[in-house]
Amino acid sequence: MPPINRNAGGIDVGATEMWVSVPPDRDAEPVQQYGAFTRDLYAMADWLKRCGIETVAMESTGVYWIPVFQVLEERGIDVLLVNARYAKNVSGRKTDMLDCQWLRTLHTYGLLAGSFQPSAEIGVLRSYLRQRQMLIDSAATHIQHMQKALTQMNLQLAHVLSDVTGTTGMRIIRDILKGERDPKRLAGLRDVRTKSDEETIAKALEGNYRPEHVFALKQAVELFDVYQQKISDCDQQIAGYLRTLESKINIQAQPLKPAREKKKKRRNAPGFDCRHEAYRISGVDLTQIDSISESAALTILSEIGADMSPWKTEKHFASWLTVCPNNKITGGKIFQRQTRKSANRVRELLCICAQSLINSKSALGAFCRRMCSRLGPQKGIVATAHKLALLIYRLLKFGKDYVDIGEEAYERQYKERVVKNLARKAKQFGFQLVLSPATP
Repeated sequence: MPPINRNAGGIDVGATEMWVSVPPDRDAEPVQQYGAFTRDLYAMADWLKRCGIETVAMESTGVYWIPVFQVLEERGIDVLLVNARYAKNVSGRKTDMLDCQWLRTLHTYGLLAGSFQPSAEIGVLRSYLRQRQMLIDSAATHIQHMQKALTQMNLQLAHVLSDVTGTTGMRIIRDILKGERDPKRLAGLRDVRTKSDEETIAKALEGNYRPEHVFALKQAVELFDVYQQKISDCDQQIAGYLRTLESKINIQAQPLKPAREKKKKRRNAPGFDCRHEAYRISGVDLTQIDSISESAALTILSEIGADMSPWKTEKHFASWLTVCPNNKITGGKIFQRQTRKSANRVRELLCICAQSLINSKSALGAFCRRMCSRLGPQKGIVATAHKLALLIYRLLKFGKDYVDIGEEAYERQYKERVVKNLARKAKQFGFQLVLSPATP
């Protein structure tokens, strides 16, 4: 097998040390160990440059690879970040020293595929949005602590209110922390939009206000407020950064079309116009696709960017997302079709979007229900996520608008396809399919 990358190196990245391998003819000691301090990383980059290395493959767990990646890119070295699952060594040869040599060997012969890395600008946006999601998850933890403290005091707010952190719930909780204990007065804080009446809420607020549980509730509320403020600060940072990104279209010449339907603002929705910013930096409106919300569109763009060139076709894109079957063939037969395991954030988001199509009256909703009835709920959701992935790829790749044909038109087209297939099968067996209305 001829070598593809003659000036290739391999790096095994760890928390405290780096093992680096270069071709044997480049240095008297072709395998060297470096520390994880910044000066060590620059020393490693200098050594690689002296050895004439132009590209390196490295594997890492966690986020240890990020500083190494950035230092090597600064020095003009092409970095291939490899999934360790796809670069396993022969059994019994698992050491850091051997791993870096094995990576170099595979990379020399072009046998490695690097993990997708967005552009530097999109990478910054991705970091901001991931930080925001982390803050939301942390705030949710303290909501659970609030509910636990209420339950310990036998305050059944969670059973009479749809959301204890809504307007009514937070009014009541904050008055409890101020010292109010009268159920009727607390129930009087009810918002007019609340379904439960004051009498029901008052019954739910008859509890045992033990001081240790009130203290736990107080701390949970304070921490919840802190995270809400941090989320707001994060929104301001994201909005400011989005304004610095280059527009793909002229907004005045191609203004954003009005939203198809006005939806109620969600609790954790960003404090800026996600739809407008996503349209401006991508040139297409992903929210045209049913189930893709404004925040989901921006999150998808922050993970993959608006440039689809890293994926040759929509099938490559679906495979990267792991929403297509992973066919394993032996003896000419497919013995396994299960999708690959993955922690891909876009895949997770598309599956969540697909679940919201179950009751949709759109063509995608009809497709989702048909897939779920045929394959089962779990596989049907993945199949719908695959459909969404293809639509996103086409919009970003070709810039075309998505038009929903509606549930009735989709069912009519599906019926025509079924009839056409039946006619073809009948012809294969020497028969002719004759269409006639069914008699009752």
